[in-house]
Amino acid sequence: MPSGRREQRAEREAVALQTERRSQRQLGTEGERPPSPFGGLPVSEVAIFAGIVGLVVWLIRGGTVTLVISLVVCTLGVLEVTAREHFAGYRSHTTLLASIPAVGLAIGLLSLIGAKGNRAPLLVLIAAPVYALLFWQLRKRFLVARQARVVRPPAPPEPGAD
Repeated sequence: MPSGRREQRAEREAVALQTERRSQRQLGTEGERPPSPFGGLPVSEVAIFAGIVGLVVWLIRGGTVTLVISLVVCTLGVLEVTAREHFAGYRSHTTLLASIPAVGLAIGLLSLIGAKGNRAPLLVLIAAPVYALLFWQLRKRFLVARQARVVRPPAPPEPGAD
C-alpha cells in the first residue's frame, strides 16, 4: 500500500506540470501584440464601445441611420484591431477579414437591386467567390507575416525608453 505522502507528492507534481503547460500555451499568438498606430490612445476600443452604445440607442429609439452609423463605427474599430494583429503575424483573423468585404458587397448589391423576389442565390454567387479569394490571399499573407515574426522576433525595447 503506497504511503499518503507519495500520493500527495505525485498529485502536486501533476498540478505543477499542468500549471506550467497552461502558462506556456499561447493560443495562436507569437510574441507581443503589435502596437497601436494611435500610440497609447485606445481609439479602436472607444469606436467599438461607441458602436455598441449606438446599437443600444437604436434598440430603444429605432432609426435606420442610427443602426447604420453604429454598425459602421463598431466595424471600423474591430477592423483596425484585427487587421493590425493579422498583418503583423500575431494572430490570424482571416475569416473575419475576408467576410467583411463580402458581406459589404452583398449588402450593397441588395440595396441596389432591391429585396423583391428570391435574390439570395444571386448574392451567394457573387459574394462567395469574393470571400474565397480574400480568404486565400489573407491566409497566405498571414503565414508569411507569421514566419517573419517567428524567424525574426521584434527587438526588445531599449532600456529607459518608456
